[in-house]
Amino acid sequence: MANLKVDVDPAEAGFDAARLSRIDKHFDRYVENGRLPGWLAVVSRHGRIVHVGSGGYSDVEAGTPVETDTLWRIFSMTKPITSVAAMMLAEEGLLELDDPISRWLPEFASPRVYVKGSALAPLTEPAREPIRVWHLLTHTAGLTYGFHHGHPVDAIYRSAGFEWGTPPGLDLAACCAEWASLPLVFQPGAEWNYSVATDVLGRLVEVVSGLALDEFFASRIFTPLGMTDTGFVASSPSRLAALYVPSANGLARNDAFGRLGTSRPDCLSGGGGLVSSAADYWRFTEMLLRGGALDDVRLLSPRTVSLMASNHLPGHVDLEEYGRPLFAEMPFDGHGFGLGFSVLEDPVKARTLSSAGEFAGGGAASTAFWVDPDEDLTVGFYTQLLPSSTYRLRSQLRQLVYQALVD
Repeated sequence: MANLKVDVDPAEAGFDAARLSRIDKHFDRYVENGRLPGWLAVVSRHGRIVHVGSGGYSDVEAGTPVETDTLWRIFSMTKPITSVAAMMLAEEGLLELDDPISRWLPEFASPRVYVKGSALAPLTEPAREPIRVWHLLTHTAGLTYGFHHGHPVDAIYRSAGFEWGTPPGLDLAACCAEWASLPLVFQPGAEWNYSVATDVLGRLVEVVSGLALDEFFASRIFTPLGMTDTGFVASSPSRLAALYVPSANGLARNDAFGRLGTSRPDCLSGGGGLVSSAADYWRFTEMLLRGGALDDVRLLSPRTVSLMASNHLPGHVDLEEYGRPLFAEMPFDGHGFGLGFSVLEDPVKARTLSSAGEFAGGGAASTAFWVDPDEDLTVGFYTQLLPSSTYRLRSQLRQLVYQALVD
């Protein structure tokens, strides 16, 4: 279990300690008025932790307070880890970004694309080009999520049992076979749509490496980085926070969905299945900030990380122009998308104090992280509130962090 504590005077890292305390006051108000069960935030600069704030409960009913070693379902913060895994294989020459994924996943050899019609009677046409590895990493493959509720193909996914999870008994290989049989929302590369693409990427990692996704993660990423509390099953069930949703009476516990992380799932979701701790994910983000290496462990080259953290949308447009703004987990104005992360192109257009070049991600239960290479900064935020669009926690946290940076 990695340690998580402040190890530098904030002033030495360019922060005003009194201003940093505004983070705690702000999110404690969310707890006091019943909007959040509990929360934890970590701010790090120049490789040193300058602030750890927390409040509230990991389990409201049991009265269990949030601790620095609380475990959290990180949902889509799994995606950057799967993307790193794929790029590690690319660095070994085992795949290229332009490779058709049907080279390893033949079920995707002849995808069809929605043209018009209802979910019950869609008209489709053949894809004009193959789905490539790059399409999966950038969410431009034409795949979708059933929970979007914005397109007839989303409804087709729901009818097939894919909304906020996968059908019982289907492993990752079987899920990919099902997704391959469903229409694409658009021609590969034509648009951006947040989707199961990273789950398919996880299956690609399995086939190319010859390892189950949990085995690859453990042996190639988590063990080398010392991420002892990260996996598809909580390392210590008693430390796993409960999951909540907003209700008319404040917060409602969601134990049905909260079962995620309590046992090995049928489908190892590279798009949203991991449980982690703030300390573990801090090590992962520090590895990215340091150009693919942490301490004496190197997972990726600096050039690979730089490529991942670049906007890959055509013409450097932002998601507002190229994407389908159906899911509040991702910002759109002023943000592009790289290989596994959102990428901030224009802070003014995004109306944020953050720096151009920041890359970031978040999870469905309102967790979030970002890496700011310009300021040599990483930030993580953890709670367990579904959905992530309930409150503007991420933009508020950015404002609170940067107003405290005074050098």
